[in-house]
Amino acid sequence: MIRVVLDTNIIVSALLQPLGPPAQTLMLALSGSIQLCVSGGVYAEYEEVIKRPRFQRSDDIIAGTLQAIRDKGLWVRPTERVTACSDPDDDIFLECAQAAKAEYLVTGNLKHFPVSWAATRIVTPRWLLDNLSAEKPE
Repeated sequence: MIRVVLDTNIIVSALLQPLGPPAQTLMLALSGSIQLCVSGGVYAEYEEVIKRPRFQRSDDIIAGTLQAIRDKGLWVRPTERVTACSDPDDDIFLECAQAAKAEYLVTGNLKHFPVSWAATRIVTPRWLLDNLSAEKPE
């Protein structure tokens, strides 16, 4: 199964625009079509960011999303520190991807990341969806 790490902006976008590519990507992960990989640091960032009042999501939506991530995620514990992103706060996603041996890190902010990291390719949700559907048998 394809392993992915989702940047926080994918989770937030999915909650704000439930029909867009980020939401489709999150739903693939939560349905088990692709394997969502999560570390403690990544989960903590998800939790902190989606609870911000400016996003105006209900407590039920937030709790349900976090519970689904906890239940469906493949939990990993990064063992190496990474300093490769233009925003140091994003290094936790590369650490998680490296520990999980994820094929993809999905983000809406490609400019914050290197093109790839170890065996992980950094892609947008649209790219992932287009390329996953291209791989499906007719």
